[in-house]
Amino acid sequence: MSPAPKTLTVTECHQLLNALLCKNGTKKQFRKGVRNYLMALLMLDAGLRVGEVVRLNIADLFFSGEPVRTITIGSDIAEKDCTRDIPVSSRLSSSIETMVEYWWNGSDDICEFYAFTTTNIDKPLTTRQVERIIRAAAMKCLGRPVHPHVLRHTFASRLMRKTNSRVVQELLGHKNLSSTQIYTHPNGEDLKKAIDQIDDYDPNVEGGCCRLHP
Repeated sequence: MSPAPKTLTVTECHQLLNALLCKNGTKKQFRKGVRNYLMALLMLDAGLRVGEVVRLNIADLFFSGEPVRTITIGSDIAEKDCTRDIPVSSRLSSSIETMVEYWWNGSDDICEFYAFTTTNIDKPLTTRQVERIIRAAAMKCLGRPVHPHVLRHTFASRLMRKTNSRVVQELLGHKNLSSTQIYTHPNGEDLKKAIDQIDDYDPNVEGGCCRLHP
């Protein structure tokens, strides 16, 4: 069986997102942070691959004056032509609205442009650029590099605890269920939770579990 993929804890996710947003930076840094935050959320809350993120158009996220409720990854973007629809979380929807405020003007005439660009609206960010952005933020807040795939793995592992593998397979865009089953591996959090649940010693209950003292 393949080893469990690396994932981030809930705390680490918050730390990384905060580092990407750069709230305490300059106006220019914060504007970039808004873009970087949304890119990370698309991997953390929607499970997109980094290659899919950079190929999104604005209309894939914001259409008819409001954030989309479902992100459609079509065959022109999806890996191995495995298309899928992913419902948008509330914080992802809020992040899209913020992106409109700082990057997109909300008009329909720019909806066919790439969603994530540098200063040139015709030139999308590359996967390498996104990798460097995520890596730099992770080094700053976690003290170690993090690859964008780890964010997608984190999304999948969180889902696996909430629903069945068939649903996760559909949301990730896996053709084969075997690709999804790597997320059934327990991680450190799962093991700790399991032990915590049996640690039910109550000193007030006679005949209950007892602790050993040296």
